[in-house]
Amino acid sequence: MNNNFLFIDESGDHSLNNINADFPIFALLGLVINSTEYDKLSEEINSFKIKYFKTTDVILHSRDIRKCEGAFSILFNLKIKESFYADLNQILSKSNFLLVASTILKKKHIEQYGKLADDPYEIALTFVLERVLFEFDKKNNNSKLDVIIESRGKKEDLTLSKRYAELLSKGSGQILSNRFITKYSDQINFKRKRENDIGLQIADLCAYPVARHVLYPNEPYPPFDIILPKIRKGPRGIEGFGLKIFA
Repeated sequence: MNNNFLFIDESGDHSLNNINADFPIFALLGLVINSTEYDKLSEEINSFKIKYFKTTDVILHSRDIRKCEGAFSILFNLKIKESFYADLNQILSKSNFLLVASTILKKKHIEQYGKLADDPYEIALTFVLERVLFEFDKKNNNSKLDVIIESRGKKEDLTLSKRYAELLSKGSGQILSNRFITKYSDQINFKRKRENDIGLQIADLCAYPVARHVLYPNEPYPPFDIILPKIRKGPRGIEGFGLKIFA
């Protein structure tokens, strides 16, 4: 059976109490892929890791790659860096997956709604789940999606599980609960970073370029151009269909 997965990762902090002036945004990104394509992607990423690190144990993490930290200190060598990005971009470009992202510009969100501002994670998660469901409706796909999210700790995981369960039991402003229940797994599957899940790593690599594009829409950013064809589109492009910008 060809299962479907929804891997969810974030970029930035969803808290409205502490806002990073250099990165005042929260982005939540969902990556949809079926099990056959996931196996292919995992094989290619593991071969990529062996080529550059001689092991598959290295976790691909956007921040560490950008900062050339840890195992990615090899990227201080410009020749290796050029080859590394060329190979990674090729894998991402030819892989078959769909992206849906939701972003919250936190300062504007607070200015507009004040203390009544909704929790960024909750509204971002709702948008991602809704748009992925719309895409599956369009394809008339009857199989369920397994939702996988990186574990952030017992308290945080419990809070997110409650929000997810509430969406399934009560629905959202646009979708009745029975439609969520039909399309999504009963519970979130939380995985720790050390489990080295390829789907979560690719979602992480895609989340930051989306956030950066929203913050600086007029500045060219090649990593965003690589993933742009993967973002869900509608008649007016990606906005509102595969990318939502809350302010």
